[in-house]
Amino acid sequence: MVRYRYVMTGDVQGVGLRYRASHAAYALRLTGWVRNEFDDSVTVEIQGSEEEIGKFLEFIGNGSYVRIKDIRKEKIPPVPEESGFHVR
Repeated sequence: MVRYRYVMTGDVQGVGLRYRASHAAYALRLTGWVRNEFDDSVTVEIQGSEEEIGKFLEFIGNGSYVRIKDIRKEKIPPVPEESGFHVR
């Protein structure tokens, strides 16, 4: 199990990205959270297998109006007691 923090910029707020993230995380049984930031970016912390996280990223990037221009990725320690995925 791994955990990553992604900071995404581009057309990422007001286009359903957080909804897509929540739906994808639930379907793939990933844990973590997503939130809009004041600088118009979106931060996601996601935890699970490398393969499932790859599927998660592919799914959220394929929204009709979502245009991710840049993603900053940071590997962070897993949170063993975490359950579910939350929109903050």
